[in-house]
Amino acid sequence: MTTDREQLVSLAGPVYAQLLTSVAAGIVNTVWVARLGGPAVAAVAMATTVENVLLGVALVFGSGTTVLVAHARGARDPAAVRAAVRGGWALCALVTPLVAVGGFLLREPLARLTLGGGAAVAPATAYLAISLPGMAVFFAQQLVDGLLKGAGDTRTPMRLALLAGGLNLVCDPWLIHRYGVQGAAASTVLCRCLALGAGLVAVRRNPLLRPGPTPAGSLGAALRRTLRTGLPMSADFTVRQTGALALVAVVARLGVTAVAAYSIAYKVMLVATMAFYAVRQAAAIHTAHTRGEGRDARRAVAREAVLISGTAGLGAAVLLAATAPWIMAAFGAPPGMAAAGVLFLRCVGPYLLLMACFIAFGGVLEGSGGAPRLLRVTVLGTAVQLPLAYLLSGLGLPGVALALALAMAVQCAALAVPARRGPRQEEGVGSLARAA
Repeated sequence: MTTDREQLVSLAGPVYAQLLTSVAAGIVNTVWVARLGGPAVAAVAMATTVENVLLGVALVFGSGTTVLVAHARGARDPAAVRAAVRGGWALCALVTPLVAVGGFLLREPLARLTLGGGAAVAPATAYLAISLPGMAVFFAQQLVDGLLKGAGDTRTPMRLALLAGGLNLVCDPWLIHRYGVQGAAASTVLCRCLALGAGLVAVRRNPLLRPGPTPAGSLGAALRRTLRTGLPMSADFTVRQTGALALVAVVARLGVTAVAAYSIAYKVMLVATMAFYAVRQAAAIHTAHTRGEGRDARRAVAREAVLISGTAGLGAAVLLAATAPWIMAAFGAPPGMAAAGVLFLRCVGPYLLLMACFIAFGGVLEGSGGAPRLLRVTVLGTAVQLPLAYLLSGLGLPGVALALALAMAVQCAALAVPARRGPRQEEGVGSLARAA
């Protein structure tokens, strides 16, 4: 019989490869855009952070559908699987036009608000003019991935990401050379379109997801079920990424060089943090599946998830500290930018370790209905993080790293303290956190 650790590793491995491929595409963008100068790097950093915020919106139907499909799969209920699929597509169709059209119309005010004016506003606006309408493709792709993951197939989304990433390696340099930052956005959207087509074929071929008789219940009920399940997860990620976007504005007070250095370091850190989110997705899928089977394996899954992710976080902290000069040199950073980036990467280790444990544990909460508590803790952490970063930014990027670590420590402590009053589920979450 497969152990919880083996199951988590089996699910998380392909998810990490998928997420890493997306990060690699962003790094490739940054490497080529860096040749256009500091304002272009700052513009793309800001625009891709906006995309990360919108990924949180996609989690409403993406992760919500994953959990519902995984639970129905564990319960061996094909009708519930079909209802989850219908609800996911309906919610995606409702949300996508609002984001794509609204984002396009607000692209310039968003760039000005985030960057505070300056030379980076114009290229950021140009990038957003393509990337924000392209969210329609991205959202559909996220739902396709969520369906396949809920069915227990994390390898196909990995292959689709590799397809898009490989195509991006070919298209990116040419389009950026020809069209500048707009070429980077166009390359990303085009490659996602091709991967989406292949993903839709994979969904139709999956036996569990294959269309069947219309399940009982209205489409509206299925949509609301997906919304209730996915909204806390979406809000958690969106709050976290919105905090990251606001943090760019704090760093911008230190100048364009600091923003560019921070953006490169942040891209590199994503190689580590995506491992944490891979474990989170695996923990959510496995927890929902076991609960569908009628088993409560939350404690065991939480222990293994925190152990796996915490080990990855510690390894990443040591590796980034040791290789920081070579990392910045690989991006072609000039001396001042390189020095700032190296210092930040060597100060961010405690934050990575704490984040690894917190993010992985969150997957168990998401798969077992504890996502609302996770959301409240994330809101608390973000509320602490931004004022601290503002106050400590006088120390430069090391002060920002310290603020990140302190805010994450607050979140870990808050999650470990059980609610003294409230539903039993809240008390279970607290005891589960202490056990992990």
